[in-house]
Amino acid sequence: MSTDRPHAEVTRTEDGMMVEYLADGPTTVRQSQQQIPEFDVTEGMLLDAGDDPESWLMYGHGYSQQRFTTADVIGPDNVGDLSLEYTVETEGTGQLEGTPVVVPSDPPIMYQTNGPGVLRAINARSGEVIWTYRYAPDENNPDQRAAIYCCGSNNRGVAVLGDTLYMTTLDASIVAIDRYTGEQRWWYDSAPTGQGYSATWAPVVYRGSILNGSAGGEYGVRGFIESVDAESGEREWRTWMTPRSEWIGDSWQNGAATNWMTITVDPDADALYANVGNPGPDVNGAVRPGPNVYSDSVVALDTDSGEVEWYFQEVPHDWWDWDASTPPILFEDEVDGEQRKLVTHPGKTGWNYLLDAGDGKLYERSREFCQHLNMWALPQETYEGTPWIMPSADGGSEWNPMSYSRVTGNVHVKAMNYPSLFQWDEVDDWEYPSQYLGGNFTVYPAMDDPGPAPDGWDGQPAYFSAVDPVSGEVVWQDTWDSLSMGGSMSTATGLTFTGNGAGEFIAYDSETGERLWQHQFDASVNASPMSWYDPVVGKQYVAVQAGGGGLRSPRAGNTVGVFSMEE
Repeated sequence: MSTDRPHAEVTRTEDGMMVEYLADGPTTVRQSQQQIPEFDVTEGMLLDAGDDPESWLMYGHGYSQQRFTTADVIGPDNVGDLSLEYTVETEGTGQLEGTPVVVPSDPPIMYQTNGPGVLRAINARSGEVIWTYRYAPDENNPDQRAAIYCCGSNNRGVAVLGDTLYMTTLDASIVAIDRYTGEQRWWYDSAPTGQGYSATWAPVVYRGSILNGSAGGEYGVRGFIESVDAESGEREWRTWMTPRSEWIGDSWQNGAATNWMTITVDPDADALYANVGNPGPDVNGAVRPGPNVYSDSVVALDTDSGEVEWYFQEVPHDWWDWDASTPPILFEDEVDGEQRKLVTHPGKTGWNYLLDAGDGKLYERSREFCQHLNMWALPQETYEGTPWIMPSADGGSEWNPMSYSRVTGNVHVKAMNYPSLFQWDEVDDWEYPSQYLGGNFTVYPAMDDPGPAPDGWDGQPAYFSAVDPVSGEVVWQDTWDSLSMGGSMSTATGLTFTGNGAGEFIAYDSETGERLWQHQFDASVNASPMSWYDPVVGKQYVAVQAGGGGLRSPRAGNTVGVFSMEE
């Protein structure tokens, strides 16, 4: 079914961004007569996904979120010959922060998303768009017609199992879509968007369950992590991230602690590791005494029951919006003379944390991968009473997913490096849809009259770093002159790919940090790259989206770029 009018309209309001769905229900438009090869994705394929060079079956490539490909055609010696194979132009601009999924078949099929709620099936060999799905709630769900959110109409990708794709939507829903036809099968309402909930992450499917979270941490919501049956769309369990028994007074009711990026899974332990964001309100911590468990934490849960097994809190009682928002990475290495399973996570705090995967014990906090200035200084009632603070409210590491190189043992983290001013306000008269910030913050030089830059800041707004998570050493760094978000990808041949706000898509030598190749896009590259090998044509492909993002994006755009090299 097609429609002559846009399926949604995005506008900026005083309360944030608003998406209003104009279409009456979802629509699917077929743009090619090509048939998608029938090839069901099995649970075994998902378990082995992180080692498969011919696919990219989930957001971080595998459950461990390493964003590491074993495809080995492109290496340091020949990456200079990497060329643009094709581009796909999407509708709209400034909304591309996701990672496509590629299912291996003949031809391979790519599934690419952008906000608000658009999903495409693409012939990954030719770039031909096969069908386009556009989400909108139907007449039976009038409360979902409009959603307010803080930071951009993004969608970061899909999950796949069998013949079905699973996608979150801005109105805090999950939809199941037939991956061959693009038709919607079922719809699950995770939370009332009329109370501030939203969703922008790529979900994870594990053993027949969709591992899902919550967003809306700036709107007085109560964060949760949940499991949803992938076949029926029915909830299996839900765990609240503001446990009533451990929060003081009624502060748990609007305490936020949302899990707004993709979850990491350890199939051997049936455990998930979730990144949990800021407490609410963001700035005025006086109205929520105590450490505000589990905000700003990496939280381990049992995948069968949702029971919390451990948590590590990076910022107890946060006043600075320093979420733990990046997906954790699971890997193994030697620590204290023993081989251990480890979880590593870069915080908005500007440090990388190394944790024991079994009990959350902290082994190492890295050296800083961005600057620190007046850290832990409390906000005052006016901007004038507060010093410039680094990291800013953006980080450090924001939502940007790291990659882990199995070649070097380093993680690669993108960091914001500019100061913020904070000030707190009373929140007695707050009510939705106003943002539940308890104050405000700004980044230099966004204010009308910011004054001189603070002493000690080097003026470099973005760093890209290789960090040894075990020793904590920052092995190498590159600096960029533009604001930048999005993630990276590392390869078995010793390359690391990432992009920046100036539109540069770069291949680094993973060991030395030397720039070996780059491509210039017209738009900011604030998405996260991925790769696959096509054995039929003997080519390795690398794909990335260039279209900026909703937050701190210098250049909007609407391009999916796919590069290739023949073996």
